[in-house]
Order: sequence, then structure tokens, then C-alpha cells
Amino acid sequence: MKLYTGDLSPYSAKVRMQIYAMGIDDIKFELPASFFMGKLAEVSPIGRIPVLETDEGIVPESEVMAEYLDDLYPDQALIGKTPRERADVRLVSRIADIYLMNNIFLSLPQMDRKTRVDAVRDLFARQVVRGMGALERHLGTGDFAVGDSLTRADCTLVPALFMCESTVPRLDVDNPILATERVAAYWARIQTNEHAARIMDEMKRGLQERLDGTERKRVEEAIVKAKTSGS
Repeated sequence: MKLYTGDLSPYSAKVRMQIYAMGIDDIKFELPASFFMGKLAEVSPIGRIPVLETDEGIVPESEVMAEYLDDLYPDQALIGKTPRERADVRLVSRIADIYLMNNIFLSLPQMDRKTRVDAVRDLFARQVVRGMGALERHLGTGDFAVGDSLTRADCTLVPALFMCESTVPRLDVDNPILATERVAAYWARIQTNEHAARIMDEMKRGLQERLDGTERKRVEEAIVKAKTSGS
């Protein structure tokens, strides 16, 4: 199998963390130049990463991919041990994806102070705070997001909280993690987990490359190469 993925993409990162935690070692990672040329839709109609390429066809969307991997490797699945745990894993993952990440992404254009619309920034910032409040109420109190072992909830939360901590303060608003108890304690604990630490290192690398221009240079070179080769 092949995973089209990028270091900084939180949706890609959640799938990579699941792959690492499940011990799957036969999935190759790559990010084709076609993604930057607007041609990824030729592979997947949604046109966004991550995309999982399998012998059975394309699997898009990170949460669908997560379910697919659990079904494909049931002995290594990270969905929880009981019906209640499985419901909680899906709930926490949904909160992270929809109520945190969606609003964080929608707020990113407001990072530029010269073009910022304060009312728009404030609207999305409030939605992130609201999502964080929901997470505070539903998050477990142990070392992991749900239950006593790492699950897909952790795989979704780690990239989401990394993005929250790394980007929301750039909007000139407070990091909402700091106003929580459960989430803040969880965030401090989970960063010592080997799979979480690996994902955070990859996302930090991606963020640094975006900020220092390395990513843009690599993209431009990949596009030139793709056009030259006629692909």
C-alpha cells in the first residue's frame, strides 16, 4: 500500500501515527508533485491528502482510512476494547477533527495582521474554545485519551493539539489548551509516548520547512521536474 501524506498535514499525521502504533511496516509514504499541481483529484476525487492507495483501490479521508486499517488488521486495531470505549474513541476523534481542526484551518487566513478581519478571527477562535471545552468534558483522566491504552483517539488528538498550540497563538489569541485541566494534563503526558513524539517531530519538521521556505523550494523543484518529464 501507499499513503500520500505530508509532514505538517494533521489528517495525514493521524494516519501515520496509527500506522506506527499498529506496527504496520508495508505502507510506503510519499507526496507526489501532482498534489501541488492541483491534479491529486485525478487519483482521489476529494483532491486532498491523505490518500491511501491499495490493491482494492483508493481510500480517501483520514477517518475512513483509520476504520479501514482497523478492519484490515483486526488483531492490531486501535478502536477500543468494549462498545463503550469504541464509542468514546470515535467521539473524541470526531471532536478533534470537526470542532478543533476544522475551525483552526478556517482561521489560518487571519494570521496575517495586515489582512485580518478581527470579527472572523474571533468567530473561529470562539469555536476552537468551544471544541476544547467539549474535549475537556469527554477526555479520559488516565495516560491516554480513552481507556488504558493508545487508541485512534490519541492518533487524532496529538496532531490536532499540536496544530492548536503551534498556530492559534499566531492569531494573537491565547492558546486554549492553557485554560483546561484534563486536556492540558493529557497533552503533557502524551508527548512522552514514543508514537506521539515521533509524529510531533515530523510535524515540527514540516512546520519549520514551511516557515523557512524549504517546503516551497522543494515543491517548486518537484513541479519543474514533473513538467519536464511530462508527468
